[in-house]
Amino acid sequence: MRPPLLIALIACLAAPTAVAAQSAPERDFCADRPGKGTPTCILDKGRWQVELGLFDGARQTDDTTRTDTWDAGDLLLRYGLTGLTELQVGLTTWNRERTLDRATGDRDVAGGVGDLRLGLRHSLKNPDGSGLSVAISGFITAPTGARDIRADGFEGGVILPVSIPLNDDWSLSVSPEIDWVSDADGEGRHGAYTMVAGVGRGFGQWDLGAEVWISRDDDPVAPTTPSTFDLTAVWSPPTLPDAQLDFGLNFGLNDDSPDVEFGVGLARRF
Repeated sequence: MRPPLLIALIACLAAPTAVAAQSAPERDFCADRPGKGTPTCILDKGRWQVELGLFDGARQTDDTTRTDTWDAGDLLLRYGLTGLTELQVGLTTWNRERTLDRATGDRDVAGGVGDLRLGLRHSLKNPDGSGLSVAISGFITAPTGARDIRADGFEGGVILPVSIPLNDDWSLSVSPEIDWVSDADGEGRHGAYTMVAGVGRGFGQWDLGAEVWISRDDDPVAPTTPSTFDLTAVWSPPTLPDAQLDFGLNFGLNDDSPDVEFGVGLARRF
């Protein structure tokens, strides 16, 4: 995505519209951003939602290398097909990864557009996300990205997000996930398993949350078990009830994870 187009999209998301002002939403605004967990909420039939990661940066260091990763324009489009099911289309429009050999000073840089992701989320209980809410989400990823960063073939996964109210203020969410992903050497496929558990609470115009994310990637060449502790903050503008600005800060809990990661983004429903 070229910079002028990205700026135009941001302006569209931030600006009030006559349609948004005249039609009261049937359900509370609910975004997938920020955090790694998957919400249970479903868009009302016929409603659109645009979620955009403005910037995300991460650094991971070990004894031999340092890897810096930047993303911009991490775009997710959501559309309510029915009152229980929504369609999702995701694409990272710009990605750059730089790996530094700490011994020699050599640098390896890769970048470009990311892969295209298509998904469906279907509510099994309480599609507005209230009370005890359960959904099932499935997705496939097509290897459409730049040569150095795209996957070696189609990948996919299934998520079972659950949201549980703890009391009038606090809620608990869990998102178990099973994926089928490419081997590191490009020769086959293997399973990967993820669990995200988080708590959250609202404070007026702000919603704050904390998550623990752990994943097991059974790659036959180099299996890993990354894990992070994540903090999120969401601000809902009082004049834009169908929008949010969000922030995320993640800390790696082991050597398989980025040391630190920071992101900021926004979302808007139409």
